[in-house]
Amino acid sequence: MADYKMEAAEKAFQLIQANQSIGLGDGSTILYLVQLIAADKTLASTLSFASSSTRTIHRLLELDLTVQALTDLNHLDLYFDGCDQFDQELNALKSGSGIHTMEKIAASMAKEFILLGDSGKYAAKLTNQFPLVIEIIPAALATIQAKLLSSFQHASIDIRDQLNDRGNYLLDLKFEQLPELNMLNTFIKMLPGVIDHSLFYHMATKAIVSGPAGIKEITPSS
Repeated sequence: MADYKMEAAEKAFQLIQANQSIGLGDGSTILYLVQLIAADKTLASTLSFASSSTRTIHRLLELDLTVQALTDLNHLDLYFDGCDQFDQELNALKSGSGIHTMEKIAASMAKEFILLGDSGKYAAKLTNQFPLVIEIIPAALATIQAKLLSSFQHASIDIRDQLNDRGNYLLDLKFEQLPELNMLNTFIKMLPGVIDHSLFYHMATKAIVSGPAGIKEITPSS
């Protein structure tokens, strides 16, 4: 059986050029890409890397690749990341690891933000299969819960058990039907106390997906 994530990583590797700064997210496809980069020692020696994922950073360092802190950067040439689901406009939900705030910062620095994964991640329109994850400061917990439940009356909220590494709460907001994305993106972000949420709205420039029909590059206009 074909390893679709590895195939997507191999296609992504072909986009990397010498002397670039590369941002990397989290997930198994990203770790495959790291392995491919490290195997090309000549190319790898010219590159620098940044990541929002401690797992990815750990692997980069294990392979003796050059890692920079996101806090020291204002530009990346390429940013690669996976997602839980993306649509035909490359809007994406990244709900699993809860590190979306730092991932968005990295994605916003990049000249190109490229989603990677298998074709099962694609949906013509985003669905309610995955929650919207919202990072909020602790003082805003009660008021934001109340505003969300009054604004989205058929939604439910789960609070993740532990504060994240910045001392903030992560809320999983689950919908019976996903609201209109432009409204959702703006409404949630504008609630006082919200740091960010896991909808990546009109941010990605390309997706590389692999599946039974082969490897495909998708752009928002396609």
